[in-house]
Amino acid sequence: MKDHVQDFIHYLIVERGLSKNTVDSYRRDLEQYTLYMEKVESIDAVGKIQRANIVGYLLHLKENGKAATTIARNIASIRSFHQYLLREKISDADPSVHIETPKTERKLPKVLSMKEVEALLDVPDSHQPFGMRDKAMLELLYATGIRVTELVSLDQSDVHLSMGFLRCLGKGNKERIIPLGKMAASAIQVYLESGRPALQKGKSGNALFLNHHGNRLSRQGFWKILKHLAQKANIEKELTPHTLRHSFATHLLENGADLRAVQEMLGHADISTTQIYTHVSKTRLKDIYAAYHPRA
Repeated sequence: MKDHVQDFIHYLIVERGLSKNTVDSYRRDLEQYTLYMEKVESIDAVGKIQRANIVGYLLHLKENGKAATTIARNIASIRSFHQYLLREKISDADPSVHIETPKTERKLPKVLSMKEVEALLDVPDSHQPFGMRDKAMLELLYATGIRVTELVSLDQSDVHLSMGFLRCLGKGNKERIIPLGKMAASAIQVYLESGRPALQKGKSGNALFLNHHGNRLSRQGFWKILKHLAQKANIEKELTPHTLRHSFATHLLENGADLRAVQEMLGHADISTTQIYTHVSKTRLKDIYAAYHPRA
């Protein structure tokens, strides 16, 4: 079964062009799934898996305390895998076809207030190379709403400061062009002129944001930087790289931006994904009303 999983992973990378993180998620889910089928259900070939075996695996996940969102993601991975096996004529049937996905509660994303965003952006020391880099990264994230993976993947050639836009490769290698505000463009200009030259070493290449070794900054590296800056800004909310993306979208909609335009900038394939931010805006409006209206 391992060979079939590897072939499926290869298909996801080559034909569907999925991101490394998405592919890794599929790989983890399917390795655990096939291991269960071999060890618990004593099944030695994917064509022998029946609906009852899949239900048994999902019950196993539930009994081990897995959240509904995790089980739903596993079902999606299993379903895609069996559909692939059927298309490739490796299996005669798809045993996952009538498996129901558990209903999951859609949580509203956490966002920062304008005051908290400003506090965070004011933390980096703009007189030091690392501070210039951190300031540029935060301004860029909040100005464009790009994902952290997209941020650390940027090359210098992806940023067009004079024209005021950013070229970004998102999920599935889909390219999108995002406007770049003056504050972000200014911070990046300062970093490119005075910060990056001090950080680059022999083999820095074309990477936009560099770590202390002069190499491309990693997702984990940015995560550590963000946690440190959030502490210095006295932000008590749980802050993740995605929080700035959520804040970007929410603040745009609160100020009257078109939902379709926000969808385009975020790179969402389905507008229903973007609509979650309209609920956040309504919730924040209710909070403001409750706090300030004399008869609330």
